[in-house]
Amino acid sequence: MNIVFLNTLEKNSGDQQVISAQVSIVEEQGIWSVYWSEPDLTGKLTQDEWFQGISWDEMLFAFRQGLREKIRSGFRPLVHTELDLTQGLSGKAKMTQMLTYYCEENPNEEVFESLRAWRREQAAREKKAPYILATNRVLRMISVFLPQTKEELQQIPGFGEQKTAQYADQLLGRIGECTRTNGFPLDWVANYVDTMKFEGWLLAQKEQKLRIELDREVSKRKLLEIVAGGGSLADLQANLTMPRRELLLWVEDLDREGYDMDPLVEAELSSISEEEQIKAWNAYESEGDRYLKPVLKSLIGTEELKGKELDRAYEWLRLLRLRFRREKERNAIQAAS
Repeated sequence: MNIVFLNTLEKNSGDQQVISAQVSIVEEQGIWSVYWSEPDLTGKLTQDEWFQGISWDEMLFAFRQGLREKIRSGFRPLVHTELDLTQGLSGKAKMTQMLTYYCEENPNEEVFESLRAWRREQAAREKKAPYILATNRVLRMISVFLPQTKEELQQIPGFGEQKTAQYADQLLGRIGECTRTNGFPLDWVANYVDTMKFEGWLLAQKEQKLRIELDREVSKRKLLEIVAGGGSLADLQANLTMPRRELLLWVEDLDREGYDMDPLVEAELSSISEEEQIKAWNAYESEGDRYLKPVLKSLIGTEELKGKELDRAYEWLRLLRLRFRREKERNAIQAAS
């Protein structure tokens, strides 16, 4: 048995005594285990098994989740780990997190919804995605802290000089008549926030992020298994319950990382005639492979595709582009050698 990680944690029991416990990660013949050892009321050491299995990612998630629960209950590690939540954060990053937490605890929904409405209208006028103008977090901060001048607006994290110049008049006009109880600068927030509750919120944020990362890793393994088995986009969609466009973007990312996506390319292109594939390949050589629209136009001419036909055309062109780019890379390497 190999002990991979061991740390001692202590908790003040409230009667001037300290409870000492240990968390450990061990490995034996490819099996990972996570244990928590803590004395019971009689002082006898008891051991809880948090995880046992072969998956590193699932083991790590169980370790982190279990440790967070113990930290929430008052335990603190003697040796600092990544779970010291504010350690490693710069002063600016910590303050941004604190402002975000304060806004979640003290929302101003009426003003927030008004700002979201402004963002939708402005994004439509500019033909941009709404989040490019301002994220929900930024809008929530504006709705809670209610800046009244351009200088104050620039103190909102994520809303810099350029966006202030573009949108300050519109935003300040929306919130100009609102009454606020605290002003700028926002240093007062640090004194207002309950430290223990803030740490609990940070734990929840980190836990959610890890859960998303683990879910994505599990989905990635499933995707690779399906692709290796000759599965199609329809198979991926059925198993991963993701939109086809999102799946294709992920497949492109994995291809760039070096994973073999050729079985999927082969499966999807089997229904496309060789003549069409050659025409598309030639179009990539003449038009370049950055944009799909010129390539599609060279294939269909003045014909107009709509709906599912258009979606399907872009799908197989994306997949053929993976093959085209790999061939281009191989040729470049051969030319350089």
